[in-house]
Amino acid sequence: MANQNANDNDTNVINADNNSSNVNSNRNDDNDAYEKVCYVCRRPESKAGKMITISPDITICNDCMQKAFNQVNSGNFPKMFGIPEGFPFAGMPDDLMNMMGGMNMGMPEKQKIKKKKPDDQVKPIDLKAIPSPHQIHASLNEYVVGQEHAKKVMSVAVYNHYKRVAALHQKKDVEIEKSNMLMIGPTGSGKTYLVKTLAKLLDVPLAIADATSLTEAGYIGDDIESVISKLLAAADNDVEKAQTGIVFIDEIDKLARKRETNHRDVNGESVQQGLLKLLEGAEVEVPVGASSKNAMVPMVTVDTTNILFICGGAFPDLDQVIRERLAKKSSMGFNAELKDHYDNEKNIFRYVETEDLRNFGMIPEFLGRLPIVFTLDALDEKMLTRILSEPKNALLKQYRELLAMDEVDLIFEPDALEAIAAKALKKDTGARALRAIIEDFMLDIMYEIPKDDNIGRVRITRAYVEHTGGPVIELRGQEPLRLANEN
Repeated sequence: MANQNANDNDTNVINADNNSSNVNSNRNDDNDAYEKVCYVCRRPESKAGKMITISPDITICNDCMQKAFNQVNSGNFPKMFGIPEGFPFAGMPDDLMNMMGGMNMGMPEKQKIKKKKPDDQVKPIDLKAIPSPHQIHASLNEYVVGQEHAKKVMSVAVYNHYKRVAALHQKKDVEIEKSNMLMIGPTGSGKTYLVKTLAKLLDVPLAIADATSLTEAGYIGDDIESVISKLLAAADNDVEKAQTGIVFIDEIDKLARKRETNHRDVNGESVQQGLLKLLEGAEVEVPVGASSKNAMVPMVTVDTTNILFICGGAFPDLDQVIRERLAKKSSMGFNAELKDHYDNEKNIFRYVETEDLRNFGMIPEFLGRLPIVFTLDALDEKMLTRILSEPKNALLKQYRELLAMDEVDLIFEPDALEAIAAKALKKDTGARALRAIIEDFMLDIMYEIPKDDNIGRVRITRAYVEHTGGPVIELRGQEPLRLANEN
């Protein structure tokens, strides 16, 4: 019996050793996939050369190690690492020494840089696996209502981007250039939502950046290269994967040249000038896992030549610029157009030209690097009604799901949907107004329903939406009961 217990104990020890070795092996495999970064100067191994491993979490390059030796010889070794002179290491308590020894002094996970793969290990993209434009368009139709022209343009552009990336591995004689896009549309028309939906459907890294936070280098705010840092983070710090990704810069109209100003335009025309090199294609150094450059963050070089850029903005007051240009073309005669012909045109952005964008404040060099310009239509009452119920994650479906958790059915009458769309149209903020309106009249319902377990169904009527009546409450196993609106 004692021998049996001893054998079992030996088996457990062996299994524990095997498990420990497997964990260490997996950890080593994970570490092998990333570059080593110098703990002092934060340069990766591809730039600083071979590293000297001091501990599993700390590596130092040869240059910093030589500097450390020089500091030791001169007696300034503690100063190199920021340690005050005369720091009492000898008198430090054992508990504090153990605590410092157990601290994780290695590189944070989000700042680890993946090693560059040899060309023979990079898997080329299968052209047959690339979704065709009509497949991308069909997928967008499940989430986005209307905007057929915009979805068609984006589907073709993304499809060509896939083929362009595939052509890089085939090394064809003809070099295919990228076509960056500029998306113009009124607020709430679905510009950002289109790109976010596209991010769910594609297998390439996609980063969404906001142009309002960008400033000229040296000023408070995000550097221009921060948009590439976000793309690198979306690619899991894989430089090669990020170099074939897509970047969407929202609120690009906020970079328009400021008129009648005497101060330096650090977040307008200056940022447009700085974005030129990114749009055209250049090798830029970007921080890994941070939005700004500093001495404690590793830097990598990213080539933006094969990155597809999509810029979008609402461009307020651009409609007035377009109408002024169209009014100048009006002439006299039987077939001439009146000067007020375009005053009531809701989709005036359809007539936009490069001249209008220059008058708005965008510099010609910037517009020249965005060859594809397309617009989104303003939403009318019919489109807003469809947005409420047709997409996969429509607002009505979201609220039905919320009440379903309380075992209550939620039904919207067709007249109620029309009333919601009419109220949203008056707010002039596009589809964003729909949620605000629904939240307003759903507040009392969401508050009262958890009180009563007998409620089985709630029917939203036009009168309730317009605050002239109440919803229809159906109790479980009873006739419907119409309640007066408390407002």
